[in-house]
Amino acid sequence: MKIEMGESLFYSWLRHVKECQIVQTNWKTSSKWFLQNEKELDIIKNESDKFFKEKYGYSIYKGTSSLSQLLQQAECDVIGISVNGEGKDEICAIDVAFHEAGLNYGDSDTTIMKVINKSLRTAMCIFGYLGIKSANIIFASPKINRSIMDKLELCIKDIQELMDRLGYQFKFELIANSDFLNRVLNPMLEASDEVADTSELFLRSYQMLQMFNNVSYKEKLDTNINNNKQNYNYKDLKIGKLAQIMIRKIIENNNISQNEINNLLDKEYSKRVFNINYPVLVKEDGDYDKYRYYNEPINFDGKNYLLCNMWFEKPQNNSRPYLEKWIEENKGK
Repeated sequence: MKIEMGESLFYSWLRHVKECQIVQTNWKTSSKWFLQNEKELDIIKNESDKFFKEKYGYSIYKGTSSLSQLLQQAECDVIGISVNGEGKDEICAIDVAFHEAGLNYGDSDTTIMKVINKSLRTAMCIFGYLGIKSANIIFASPKINRSIMDKLELCIKDIQELMDRLGYQFKFELIANSDFLNRVLNPMLEASDEVADTSELFLRSYQMLQMFNNVSYKEKLDTNINNNKQNYNYKDLKIGKLAQIMIRKIIENNNISQNEINNLLDKEYSKRVFNINYPVLVKEDGDYDKYRYYNEPINFDGKNYLLCNMWFEKPQNNSRPYLEKWIEENKGK
C-alpha cells in the first residue's frame, strides 16, 4: 500500500501527540457497510450544496449527483480513535495535502471546493457509517498561499456554522503554514526520541537524518523559533504527554537551577505552582509511590529524578494552565 509522507506524519501525530490508540491510514468506505441516517445525510448534502452555491457560486458536489456516489468516493487520509474509558471517546479524521509550491488542486476556486467537499464528505461518512455526530475533522497542508488561505478560512468557518445550525457536534479545522509547524511538526519531533517503531516512515526518516547531522533539525527549528519569537502550540498535546516532553526538555537542557529542582521535589510548591497533589519530581533512589511516577528517569547534574504522572485537566481539577505557565517561564532561560 502506498503511503504518502504527510499521511505518515499524521499517523505518528495521532498516535503520539493526540494519543489515539487506534489509527488507520487511507480509511475508505465499503459497499458492504450499512448506511445509517440517510435522510439526515441528504439534508446535510442538500443544505451545504445550496449554501455554497448561493454564497460563493461554488458547486461543491459537481459530478456526484447521488448521496451513495458521494460516499463511495470517500477516502480519509488518516483517522484515529482515542478511547479514554469514560464514555467520551474521540475521533479525529485528517486529510493532508503536501504541494511544494502551495496547495493546488487546480485554480483557486477548484482548490477551495475540493477542501470543502473533503471536509463535509468525511463528516457524512462518520455519521453515516459509524452513527456518530461528533468528530474532529482536519484539513492540513504545510503550505497554503495567502490568497487561498484567506478564502479557505472563511469557508471552514461557514462549514462549522452550517453544521452547528443543523445540530451536529463536528469540529472543523484548517492546519497550515506556521500552525502546521507549531501544532504538528514541532510537537511530533519533540516526541520522536521515545518512538522506535520501524513502520512509522516519517519518524524513521527523521531519525536517520539525525544520524548524519552534527546539528539536529530539531535544534535548528528551536533556533529559528526563538529567533522569530514564536512558540510551540501545546493544545493538541494531552497534559501528561506535555509534561513528559517539556519538563524533561527544560530540565535536561539546564534551563532551571538546582534551587528549582528542589522546589519541584516539594509537595506544597507543586500544589501551588502546578495544582497537583504530589511532588512534581522525586529522587529515583528515594522513597515514593511508584504508581504515581513515570519510569523513565530525568537526569540533572548527574542525578536521576522521576516525573509525576498525576496530571489532570478536568473542570474540577485542571492543572493545564499552571503547567503551561511554568513551561513558558522556564523554556527560554
